[in-house]
Amino acid sequence: MKKFLIINPFGIGDVLFTTPVIKALRHQHPDSFIGYWSNLRVKPILESNLQINKVFALSRGDLKKIYRESFFKGIWMAFKLFWEIKKEGFDICLDFSLDHRYSLLAKIAGIKKRIGFNYKGRGRFLTGKIDIEGYADKHAVDYYLGLLKFLNIPAADKTLCLPVSAEGELKARKIFASVGIEKTDSVIGIFPGAGGSWGKDAAAKHWPALKFAQTASKLMEHFAAKVVILGDESERKIAEVIVHAMVKKPIDLTGKIGLDSLPAVIKNCNLLLTNDGGPMHMAVALGVKSVSIFGPVSEIIYGPYPADNEHLVLKSSLECRPCYHNFRLAACDKDRECLKRVSVDEVFNAAVKLLN
Repeated sequence: MKKFLIINPFGIGDVLFTTPVIKALRHQHPDSFIGYWSNLRVKPILESNLQINKVFALSRGDLKKIYRESFFKGIWMAFKLFWEIKKEGFDICLDFSLDHRYSLLAKIAGIKKRIGFNYKGRGRFLTGKIDIEGYADKHAVDYYLGLLKFLNIPAADKTLCLPVSAEGELKARKIFASVGIEKTDSVIGIFPGAGGSWGKDAAAKHWPALKFAQTASKLMEHFAAKVVILGDESERKIAEVIVHAMVKKPIDLTGKIGLDSLPAVIKNCNLLLTNDGGPMHMAVALGVKSVSIFGPVSEIIYGPYPADNEHLVLKSSLECRPCYHNFRLAACDKDRECLKRVSVDEVFNAAVKLLN
């Protein structure tokens, strides 16, 4: 039995980008054991994927936070993680971290075949690697799938995968019922934040909150739809701006839905209106129509995958965008003009096109 370890310490979107790789591994080796080394935040969406046998949820970023609270707890958690990976006896790891420390630990843990990207010379502990300066001319998913060439495995199904359990579906229905949403209602989900993996720079991806409010108001009037604002607790201020600006109030679920139930909630929406970020990719994986607004990031590399008419991307023609290159965000002297230029009417019309 082959034992594979997927290493990806990044956010929701990047994790979903690896699901076509997992499907290819499972298709070629149906009896294999697949482990996934992720960060703590994304653990719930990995645990719902029955193609994954075990999740190891602890990234370098997680450890840094733990070390700040307790040095000894950090040491213990790091050792425990290493031991759990080592005792599984993995044969092969696919490392998407772009960080040599993950492949070094994989080597020390006895994983003989280590495949990944050699970015800025960080692939020194990989046995199979692709040299890159960044992702440039194709989608990140296609870069990820490119690593399968070292295993002679074809990519049979390139679609993203995000399973929703019956328990999650029931929980979403209960949440909707508690705020007065019935099965027959048309529901538009709005994610005015997102981009959490960018940390303090997440706001660089955000379309103005007032524009979300204006678009939501027009959609509620045009479709008699119920609008639900989604986001985590850190995005509460954005939601408050939207709620305050709308005469007819939306349903604000900000900070009330965890990542364990968010996929089911999105699945029960007729449309998701969102910034560039993980929720957009969740909508794509769930088959929920989406309208997304892109600013500094290229939709060619990080947009809906695969691109189709059910997922519309809106962007401005500002000549300096996209300005996120080789995993670096350029300093902006235009105060997010690329996002501000996307009009309420453009987003509204895109939503109407999908909902009709």
